[in-house]
Amino acid sequence: MEEYKQIESSLKSILTLRYDHTIEPLLHKLSWTDFVEQNSVNEVDAIETYITKNIENELSKTKKIVVALSGGVDSSLMLALVRKILPEVDITAISVIFAESFDESKDAQKLAEKFDAEHKIVYVENYLEDLPKSIGIIKRPFWDLHWYTIVKEASSISDSLVSGDGGDELFGGYTFRYQKFLSLINPNSSPLEKIKAYLQCHERDWVPDQDKIFGRKIPFNWDEIYSLFYPYFDNPLSPLAQVSLADFNGKLLYNFSPVNTAFHKFFKIKSVTPLLTDNLISYTSHLKYDLKYNVRDNLGKPLLRNLLHKYVPDFPNFDVKRGFSVDTVNLWKSYGYKLCDYYLSESRIVNEGWISKEWIKSHLKKDLDVRYVNKFLGLLAAEVWYRLFITNEIKSDATLN
Repeated sequence: MEEYKQIESSLKSILTLRYDHTIEPLLHKLSWTDFVEQNSVNEVDAIETYITKNIENELSKTKKIVVALSGGVDSSLMLALVRKILPEVDITAISVIFAESFDESKDAQKLAEKFDAEHKIVYVENYLEDLPKSIGIIKRPFWDLHWYTIVKEASSISDSLVSGDGGDELFGGYTFRYQKFLSLINPNSSPLEKIKAYLQCHERDWVPDQDKIFGRKIPFNWDEIYSLFYPYFDNPLSPLAQVSLADFNGKLLYNFSPVNTAFHKFFKIKSVTPLLTDNLISYTSHLKYDLKYNVRDNLGKPLLRNLLHKYVPDFPNFDVKRGFSVDTVNLWKSYGYKLCDYYLSESRIVNEGWISKEWIKSHLKKDLDVRYVNKFLGLLAAEVWYRLFITNEIKSDATLN
């Protein structure tokens, strides 16, 4: 009975929010008081000091280091500061190219050359191929597991991996959501109205008929989902500070952090995340929000950008979020549809009453909106997880192709 309750809660959370709020977080959960704005001076210098101290403490005796380099602000800054602090160390920058997705490797290559780092590009044709392996490691039904590829490759080069994790949540990186959120609320919006607006800004995590996805074993009610967010929006913080609080206590705490940590442990590699030290989290969360997001220009991370410009003066002020990303619509057409058709047509999570057979039959098509593509990839991960850990039908060394 306890196992059934855990499956119900996890699947409901993951398939609606893309994270599992039932996980015990590895990072400290923050409250609204952690985001009360405080006066500060010389913010860029202070942030650089926090980052460089962490790099010195964690890597001063390391001879070979890997930096996960997407070409965005966070990873580029990590590379620049590692090279500044450790001018003689061997650095390998790893970038990943996913088939038929946006390719940032050329920008990453220029940065690697600038900071005298070897640049390793990993090409992934079928992003879903190693889903059983990655799920077997994290033991959770997540599908967005690109970090598996990075850590696996990094572990063959070094025992230390540096990343810019936390930059989006702490320094205002989700600009595409902030602008929309502000357009959906007004000064008199209630906490519930702001919660609904926030979820509207995460529309790729759920679908309009979300309540129809689940089977008889998973009672779904939006009010239950809304209740998770009241502590983040029922407080005196400014609206964007509330969004930051919800973001930190969302995917970062209950997806990215536990997932990445599981991969690091499995591949026996040390993770160095200078933007997620306790001291820097405490300092950054209290900064005034206009230091994190330029509303007029819709530009995020101004503090990190200013710091990066010290080392890369011509780094572009693009307003589009960058990072390791997969074009899921193209992935769906090339591999996802066939795999979902195969695994979900005789689905264990359907037969056991967790997921609705009617919902799958009505939506399983070659041409789908990105929201439904993402949902089917979530269902595929749930099916793989179920066959790995509940019915024990497949092994983690299986491949999906």
